[in-house]
Amino acid sequence: MRFSLLRTLGYFAGGLWTAWGGRKRIEARQLRNLRRLVEKARRDSPLFRRLYADLGPSSEVELRELPVTRKPDLMAEFDDWLTIRSLTLDRARDHLRDIRKLGVPIDDVAIFRTSGTSGEPAVVVLPSSFLEYSYGITLARFEQYHWKLVRDMRKLGMRVTITGGNGHFAGAGFNKLVRHLRPRLARGLAFIEAEQSIGQLVEQLNAIGRVSCIVTYPSMLTILAKEKAAGRLQVEPVVISTGGETLTEDLRTRVLQAFPSLKYGILDTYACTECLVLSFECSSGRKHVNEDWVILEAVDEAMRPVPAGTLSATALLTVLANDVQPFIRYDLGDCVRFHTDPCPCGSPFRSFQVEGREATLVRVGEVTLSPLVFDLEHEHARRIQLVQTSERDFEVRIELADEAAPGVVFEELIRSVKRVFRDNGVKDVAVTASQAPPELTASGKFHEVLPLRRSDSRS
Repeated sequence: MRFSLLRTLGYFAGGLWTAWGGRKRIEARQLRNLRRLVEKARRDSPLFRRLYADLGPSSEVELRELPVTRKPDLMAEFDDWLTIRSLTLDRARDHLRDIRKLGVPIDDVAIFRTSGTSGEPAVVVLPSSFLEYSYGITLARFEQYHWKLVRDMRKLGMRVTITGGNGHFAGAGFNKLVRHLRPRLARGLAFIEAEQSIGQLVEQLNAIGRVSCIVTYPSMLTILAKEKAAGRLQVEPVVISTGGETLTEDLRTRVLQAFPSLKYGILDTYACTECLVLSFECSSGRKHVNEDWVILEAVDEAMRPVPAGTLSATALLTVLANDVQPFIRYDLGDCVRFHTDPCPCGSPFRSFQVEGREATLVRVGEVTLSPLVFDLEHEHARRIQLVQTSERDFEVRIELADEAAPGVVFEELIRSVKRVFRDNGVKDVAVTASQAPPELTASGKFHEVLPLRRSDSRS
């Protein structure tokens, strides 16, 4: 596996050229890339050859003629899914079982796994071309303030990623892959495992000292803001980058208050392991789809497109930059809403909001609640977690911040949770205290609310 700076420059130049041409050029490039991917999938993937058997010529195919694909179905036929025939699911899983091989290529590709918070984990295969796309397109979307940000980050200290370290997850693995292929691109990067006590994590950050950037999940950022406000966390980053979960405006405000050093604020990206560079955040704070190489569809329950301004039931992802493992009209399970007005930044790429991710929604009977409705804050707790153990049974877990009496903290939190259920018309719900510690997902995310695990209803 090789990382070509020349091909990266090609993505950069192509990305600039496409943007300068406006919507007409973006849509033409997207359609051309889609038809090329469909032709490759039909020719080299036995699975897609069967799926697309009744389609007309690839050179004439339209997006909405293509069937929707879902993770359980694709993983069930993994050995027929890839357009390379040498990598089987058994070989991939053998590689993923050895943590020493994190970021180490196999058969000229890199492989990672998803955390499986919404069901079965997916095995994601990335070719060299996707890495080159990731760097080239990211640079092509930079505005002037992004270039200033990169210069200041390199000058002011380390870029620290806080994510899961107990598996082949892209958060840590992508940086290790780049370090393996192009060590110079990975200079100034540090990694901290999220699976440890908050006290140890804070000690590690403070020991680094000069931290210019922190990359982590919003749930971890909530904890860092508390530690900073309490005076225990000493670092002074100029920017924080988040992803993988929903960043609320309330959390953004609290973080900006806790970290007055944030000259460049908080960059909130929307991506997934299946497409690590799905979108970019502009100087106006909006998320834009990299539409020349990515297609994001907002659809209803019947997989029909919804108009801009309407919240989708789910989102379909097509990754045009990965022809080794085709993700074409792939059901993400996220709810998105495209903006109806042009972005003030002037970008011709469509902008959107992410309203919620399927894996975090709580369902009790016919009532569905966002995790954001639960006020899981307490001055004597560093971490608080609400866990749904059955449809109407919940337990509260806490990690105390000091020598406070846990009984009082539990009592106040349980009362608050019950009030939320009552206000939303949910009756006959049991909420109890648990002595188990709050738990992280396999990839190191900390969800304040862990819904009851259900099989994927779309499968």
